[in-house]
Amino acid sequence: MVPLSHIAVLGSTGSIGTSCLDVVRQHAGRLRIAGLAAHRSVERLCQQVSEFRPDWAVIGSEVVVIPEGRNEGTRWFRGTDCLRSLIRAPEIDTVVCAMVGAAGLPATWEAVDAGKRVALANKESLVVAGSLVMKRAAETGAQLIPVDSEHSAIYQCLQSGRREQLRRVILTASGGPFRGRKRSELADVTPEMALKHPTWNMGPKITVDSATMMNKALEIIEARWLFGLKAQQIAVTVHPQSLIHSLVEFDDGSVISQFSPPDMRLPIQYALLFPDRLAGPAKQTDWTRAQTLELLPPDLEAFPALRLGFEAAARGGTCGAVLNAANEIAVERFLGGELSFLSITQVVEDVLNHHQFDEQPSMSELLAADRWAREEAIRWKI
Repeated sequence: MVPLSHIAVLGSTGSIGTSCLDVVRQHAGRLRIAGLAAHRSVERLCQQVSEFRPDWAVIGSEVVVIPEGRNEGTRWFRGTDCLRSLIRAPEIDTVVCAMVGAAGLPATWEAVDAGKRVALANKESLVVAGSLVMKRAAETGAQLIPVDSEHSAIYQCLQSGRREQLRRVILTASGGPFRGRKRSELADVTPEMALKHPTWNMGPKITVDSATMMNKALEIIEARWLFGLKAQQIAVTVHPQSLIHSLVEFDDGSVISQFSPPDMRLPIQYALLFPDRLAGPAKQTDWTRAQTLELLPPDLEAFPALRLGFEAAARGGTCGAVLNAANEIAVERFLGGELSFLSITQVVEDVLNHHQFDEQPSMSELLAADRWAREEAIRWKI
């Protein structure tokens, strides 16, 4: 009999977190929610605690009041120190890191440092500190299984061949809401336009990243560290149907892809149950319906974020931290009406080009680079 796996979901009230809970509902005999953590969405967290009755419930924000009338058997905590204790609790087998942005790095580091299985949905952890995180995982025996659909696809495809015979990986991109437009046609894009993704239902920051294709730049950097690749071993193709989630090419010319309807519950379930594949809540392919599959080269002139991603992956060091931090601030300013759509990538490039590059930074130096880039992006003017 397969033992019950005890899971902590960090960012349980977000889109990845709620999809994770769908998977757990389907596999109650294999998976148990032992801990739930959210930053400030108290009402939704209370609903989740009432249903799953975890041992731990953590509110990250220090200013949010812990609710009264709590469920018996669930201990409520507040603050980052308690989040650290949850991650390191001996009863926790798997940590789902679904927090958004660079704020998720400390939690990912704690989980890796504790030698846990990490279902990683926070790509920024590897974008900012991929070299250090992967080195520590090798030391502690932590198992990182990606939850991003593209990296999960690569992880799955790599099971079909020897690693030393890998030629390259190809990340697919939907192209976002502005696929096919020229750069001159993007000058008047509003936040409302950028938030209308044609395929995926995601949070506002990730949706804007998809519109600029900065999400793919981040994924290029993530793939470089997660799979131990050189930048020239990574390619991007635009696939509007979002059915092929990525591809892997081996030395003999064989290309292996992972194909499924767009549904984040599939890669989440894969990470939680690996290596088992069981029926789950994810959408199934309808083979009675005709399918059209397009694979198109990306337009690097219209979407220069991709170029920045390849450059940052090639250089390594502090580039990922600076690129990510500048982008987070630029997206905030765009959504707040302070920056134009085309200025998002321009801010990132300018900050990246003017930062003091360090090829082998420590964690403290990466965090300092992150802070510097945010301050520079705040000051940036058209």
